[in-house]
Parts: sequence; C-alpha cells; structure tokens
Amino acid sequence: MGSENAGRAYIGSFTSAGGQGIVTAAVDRETGALTALAATDAVADPSFLALAPGGAVLYSVSESAEGAAAAFSVVAGRAVPLGPPVPVQGAGPTHLAPAGRHLLTANYGSGSVTALRVRPDGGLGDVTSVLPHDGAGPDPERRRGPHAHQVLADPSGRWVISVDLGTDSVRICVLDPDSGVLRPHGETALRPGTGPRHLAFHPDGRHAYVLGELEPTLTVCRWDAEAGRLEPLGETPVLPEGVEVTAYPSAVVVSHDGRFVWAAIRGHDSLAVLALDGSGSVDKPVLVTTVDCGGHWPRDLTLDPTGRRLYAANERSGDVTWFDIDERSGIPRHAGSIGAPAASCVIFA
Repeated sequence: MGSENAGRAYIGSFTSAGGQGIVTAAVDRETGALTALAATDAVADPSFLALAPGGAVLYSVSESAEGAAAAFSVVAGRAVPLGPPVPVQGAGPTHLAPAGRHLLTANYGSGSVTALRVRPDGGLGDVTSVLPHDGAGPDPERRRGPHAHQVLADPSGRWVISVDLGTDSVRICVLDPDSGVLRPHGETALRPGTGPRHLAFHPDGRHAYVLGELEPTLTVCRWDAEAGRLEPLGETPVLPEGVEVTAYPSAVVVSHDGRFVWAAIRGHDSLAVLALDGSGSVDKPVLVTTVDCGGHWPRDLTLDPTGRRLYAANERSGDVTWFDIDERSGIPRHAGSIGAPAASCVIFA
C-alpha cells in the first residue's frame, strides 16, 4: 500500500500506561487496514482526539490531574505541535470538540466543561469560560460529585451538549460565539444509576442515544433543536438477557443511514448491534446480537468515513481492531488489527 495514496487515521493512547501518544496511521482505502507511520508523545495521555473542520488541525486532551488541551498542525498527514499544551482549568479532561472559534473540553475529574479560544492558525488561546456541573449519583464509589465525560455540539450547531456520568444527566448549554462564554440552558435527568457516558445523534437530528457506563443500557431520547430540549423516551439493554459479567459500556455510534446503533462494551469485551429498522424503529432499538471486539477493554468505537467499517480501540490488549459491516444485518465481521499500546481512541481525516 502506498501511504501517499492512503487515507489517514489518528490513534490516541495513554502514555502513562506505555502508549506512544498520538499515532498517525495510513488507511488502505480498499481493505480498511491501518499501518502506523509516526508517533508523537508531545502531550501526556492524549486519550481523546478531534479534528478541526477541514482536517488541517488536530486537537487532543491531556487526561491528567491538572488537565490540558493541545493543538497540532497536520503536515503531510503527521501531527506537529502548534505550541505547548494549554491548561483547561479542569481536571482529567476525557473528551473535546471544536465549536466555531472555540474548543470545548469535558473535564471528568472536576465535573466541568471548558471553552478555549482558537487562534486563526488553529492553535489554542486562553480559556474563555469554565462551566461547573453540580450534583451527585447513588454510587458512593464513583458518584460523589459531577463527572462530565463528553461534550459536543448538537446537529443544528445552536447548542452545546454535555453528558455527566456523576449526576445521571445531560446538560444543554449555549456558547456565545464571540465571547466564548458558556451559559446553562437546561438539564435532562436520566434514570439514577445508569451513569451516562456518551451520546450520539441520529442522522435525522431529532433523536439521540445515550449510553450508560454503570448499567449496560441505551437511553433513547427525542431532541428538539428549536427549544434545546432532550426528552427520554425509553431504555434498551445492550447485553443479552442472562449475561452475568460486570460490564462498562464505553462508546456509541449510529450508522450513516440511520438503520443501526453499535455500542462498545468493556468487561464483556464486545460490540453490541442494535437495529433501528425492520423489527425496531428509531424510537425503539432492538438488540440483534453482540460480537467479540477482537481485544480487551474497548474504550472507543468509531465508524470510518465510508460508514462501511467500525474500528475499536482496545485499551488493555493494546490494539485497534477493524470490522467490515454487513450492509443488511449491521453485524460487524472482524477484518484485521494493529498493535497500539494503551489505545484509547481512533479518528479519521
């Protein structure tokens, strides 16, 4: 495979657990196979990555106690630092997302969301806002306070959504595009104990699926972009009945055509397949099956740009596995893997 004719992927990993940092990989457009090209450990524990629109700048969290974010210029497909990491004034950032002229981080340790200014060259400027969450959950081990785990813009671009594992809720905020100030708008309570971790929108822009980490459930919600309101409609299990294993779901993905939802499940080390058509519907996903993730502890799950393949970042086995998706059933079939110590996420240019 000639790397100059291939696509690009970026793999995040935990340097504190032996990861290489951010790994750039070539993607074979025919087979989906990944080939590592280069790595940078310029940032400690870059556990989650995101690309700016257009793909010229790569952003990374530094999931550390002090918490930071960093920007990288993508040069010949490789990540070159655009200045030193910038403190986010929050602990343990686990997720980030570009939002106009700002970058947002979800800070798990401190239970807050941070907005940072993005410079014209894509580099990071100062912190413009830190919005703390409040509340707690019923689990005294992990729920003594808020734990913001994900932040993203809704499909309309009008709202900022943050998912909080510690408070069993999803918050809706407004980001001022000029000042970068975050302002609370509303909060949706989910069933206590579910521990929501990640949310994914349906392509129709009117539904969202929230994956629980502390209970293997998927909460279906209706999304009103006009009012900025999220309404829970029901729950669907992501593990078959009778499974007796401690499981921690980690990531949820919706197919480009809106027919399937997939979830990565740590502990069970599987990918759940849920149907949204045929015997199911957008409002009522039906669990079809689970398949082996090809490794141990799948921390992240991603669709490639074509929508025909899934990639799982298996943290504890230290690899990224990929799967071809059956077009009719939505069931992934293992197609290959690449070694990636302490892998935590994979994204595509």
